[in-house]
Amino acid sequence: MVKSLAGGIVAATAFLMLGSAAYAEPEIVTGPSAEPECFAPWSAETKFLKFPKKDGPYRIALANGYIANTWRIQMVQTAKAYAAQSDVAAKLKEFKVVSTGEDVPAQISAINNFIDSGYDAIVVNAQNPTAFAPVIKRAKEAGVVLVAFDNILDTEDAINVNVDQKGLGELWGDWLVKHLPEGGKVLEVRGVAGTSVDTDRHEGIHEKLKASGKTFDVTEVMGKWDDGVAQKVTADAIATSGPFDGITGQGGDTGIVQAMIDAKHPFVPFGGETENGFRKFCAKFAAEGLKCTSAGSGPAQVAVAIKTAIAALEGQVVPQEVKLPLAITSDPDFKDGQDYFPAESDNFFVGNAFPSCGINFTAQEIMGQSKENQ
Repeated sequence: MVKSLAGGIVAATAFLMLGSAAYAEPEIVTGPSAEPECFAPWSAETKFLKFPKKDGPYRIALANGYIANTWRIQMVQTAKAYAAQSDVAAKLKEFKVVSTGEDVPAQISAINNFIDSGYDAIVVNAQNPTAFAPVIKRAKEAGVVLVAFDNILDTEDAINVNVDQKGLGELWGDWLVKHLPEGGKVLEVRGVAGTSVDTDRHEGIHEKLKASGKTFDVTEVMGKWDDGVAQKVTADAIATSGPFDGITGQGGDTGIVQAMIDAKHPFVPFGGETENGFRKFCAKFAAEGLKCTSAGSGPAQVAVAIKTAIAALEGQVVPQEVKLPLAITSDPDFKDGQDYFPAESDNFFVGNAFPSCGINFTAQEIMGQSKENQ
């Protein structure tokens, strides 16, 4: 009986020790981060975290939501290409990718499944910034490193990796204000409703238009960051509300310009993303009035997010919010072979690299990967 009791005590103690290890929270420490040139803090107030070190190799998952546009497809391909690089692959026992569409509960369920399956870290492009509180709590309690990128999470219990999305909208808004000195009619082609990226960019655009003191009449349509959808909604908007004096698009910009061409709409100032096809159009039609600023952050954000997850698992110091630089090219500085590539697909996002993180890809390296779940 004594032996049995003692054994029970030992077992219970071991269980508690395991539980306390699983529930260990990251320390809040002083900076800088382990790689300050890559893991740049969002602001002077950003916290620095040091997670308990885990021995590798690691099991890491990408829980993506929306997949039906070029950026998301290239993002998934980039994630697979990065995970396949020899120095990264050596640190991975398994890399899993799941895309769940626009269904928020389905994405939450996928993350829960990864937690239950014992993954060490989960990288997520969230369909909604505020709907994930219960699963964020579960990840924290299970000792799973959660890294959100692009469409981030409204929490300090995950690491967020992103560009200044509102600042990107402000840049586009400033471009329209600069090129429309009397104000005018603007077509705003937005992204996917409910996502933090769409909301932040939209707010940035409108704050700049309002602050200018000029009168802007804005027609909003949802293009879902997709060439086909954006082309259709632009064609409809031109037919019902056009012509426009300026345009801004969050993505699908090649389709937007094609809709202008098809409708014989005059070329106008345009603030848009970094698609190769869009930049080809900007260079080709600049003299005819298509004065563009092309800015954004390529799908290689996902590679920085994976790199951040690995660093956290290794016990390195990382910011709770990592700020990435924008890739910006504006008229008249579009250079063939540098800012756009005539021989490459229109659907390829240019500027898909973060040299400060040692992250760079060829088009062939990315396009050799599939978009399918793995």
